[in-house]
Amino acid sequence: MFIYRRKAQYHETDQMGIIHHSNYVKWMEEARIEYMDSIGLSYRDMEDMGVSSPVVGLSVDYARPVEFDDKLEIRISVAKYNGSVLELEYEFYNVTKEEICTHATSRHCFLHDDRLVSLKKELPRLDTDLRAQVDND
Repeated sequence: MFIYRRKAQYHETDQMGIIHHSNYVKWMEEARIEYMDSIGLSYRDMEDMGVSSPVVGLSVDYARPVEFDDKLEIRISVAKYNGSVLELEYEFYNVTKEEICTHATSRHCFLHDDRLVSLKKELPRLDTDLRAQVDND
């Protein structure tokens, strides 16, 4: 499990004074990019190799609101990986309020030269690194 920390910003709130729901998806992307960097799979490096990993599915379940200035931990782990599809789980923990506020998942495929690929065949180093994360989570 990887933990990404951030603080809720005022500009992210809505008229009710809570974080607007759209920001959670942005935070998931921030956490995913940091997570990939932490395991040596820089998203920039992947793109430089011609590989992209678009979102093909997303689910967010909101349990408790997050407010301006709350400190968060976004706990990210690999739920599934089969070489072509990666599914990540996110647990949003509000450190300020000491509670879990949101659960989410994102599902990603891998494209190389705009076609769906298996990393095991096309980029075995990336495949090995991701498989190691599934074993560790």
